[in-house]
Amino acid sequence: MSTYLITGVAGFIGSHLAQALLARGAYVRGLDNFSTGRPKNLDAAAGIEFIEADLRDAAAVQAACKDVDFVLHEAALPSVPRSVQDPRTSHENNLDGTFNVLEAARSAGVRRVIFAASSSAYGNQPGFPRQETMTPKPIAPYPVQKVAGELYMQSYWQVYGLETVCLRYFNVFGPRQDPASAYAGVIAKWARQMLQGERPVIFGDGEQGRDFTYVDDVVEANLLALSAEPRRVAGQVFNVARGERHTLNDTYTLLAEIVGFDQPALYQPARPGDVRDSHADISAAAEAFGYRPRVSFAEGLRRTVEWVRAELAAEARR
Repeated sequence: MSTYLITGVAGFIGSHLAQALLARGAYVRGLDNFSTGRPKNLDAAAGIEFIEADLRDAAAVQAACKDVDFVLHEAALPSVPRSVQDPRTSHENNLDGTFNVLEAARSAGVRRVIFAASSSAYGNQPGFPRQETMTPKPIAPYPVQKVAGELYMQSYWQVYGLETVCLRYFNVFGPRQDPASAYAGVIAKWARQMLQGERPVIFGDGEQGRDFTYVDDVVEANLLALSAEPRRVAGQVFNVARGERHTLNDTYTLLAEIVGFDQPALYQPARPGDVRDSHADISAAAEAFGYRPRVSFAEGLRRTVEWVRAELAAEARR
C-alpha cells in the first residue's frame, strides 16, 4: 500500500484530499502548522498520521517524507493581498517551503510530487481562455512565488528524475474554505456575510471574471494526476478549472438568490495586484489524465451555502 504525504492537510483543499485518499484505503500522513489551516478540518480526515510542523523547518519536512511514495504539496500562505502586504513571510513559506519539500522528497526517494500551482501565474496578459503554453506574467509576490515553485518542480524532474506535476488551480471554492478569514475565497466569505445580513464588498466594478472551480473537481484532478503515466504528466503544468467565466456581479446575483438575500453589493476600488480575469482551457488535463469537471457552478454554490449555513448554526449552539 502506498503512503501519501499531504502538506497543508488541515487546510481547505488538503483536508478534502486526505478524506478522499482515506476513502480509497490509502495510508495518509499530513503536515500542517495551522497558520491558515484549521484543526476542525481534520475531523474529516480521522485516521491520518498527523505531524504539526512548519515547511520552513527542513529537518521536520525531511522526517515527514520518510517512506513516502507520493507528496501532495498543498501548503502555502495564500492570497495576493497578503503577499503584497508582507512579501517576505509569503516568500519564506511559499518558496523556501517548497524547496524544502523537493529536497526532502528527492532524498527520501518519493515517486511523485503534485504541486498546487496558481492560475494567477497568467497575470493580466491578453488571450483567453488561458493555455499552459502561454508565458507566465505574474504580478504580485504570491503568483511570482508560485511560478518559481513550478520552475523548481520542472527542474527536479529534468535534473534528478523526481516526477513532478503542477496543477494550476482556478478560483477553488467549497466547504471548509474559511469564510471568516480576511483572505477567504470570495464565495465562502460572501455566503457567510449574506446569511448574517451583511452586505458583501466587491472590489472593482464587478465585471472581472473568474473560473470558479468546485473543490471536489480539484480533488479528482489530483487523484488522476497521481496515477497518470509518467510520460503524460511528469514535469508538466496543467490548468485545473471548470472552463467557464463568471463575472463577480453575476456570481453575487446567483449567490444572493440561493441565500435569499435582497441587498446590493458594496463597491470599493480594485486592489493592487489582483488579476482582472481568469478563464481556463482545460483540454490538456483532459487529454493527459482524463480530467473532466463534474460539479456545475450553481450546484457548487448551493453546496457551499448549505455548509456555511450549517457552520453558522453550529456556532450559534456553542
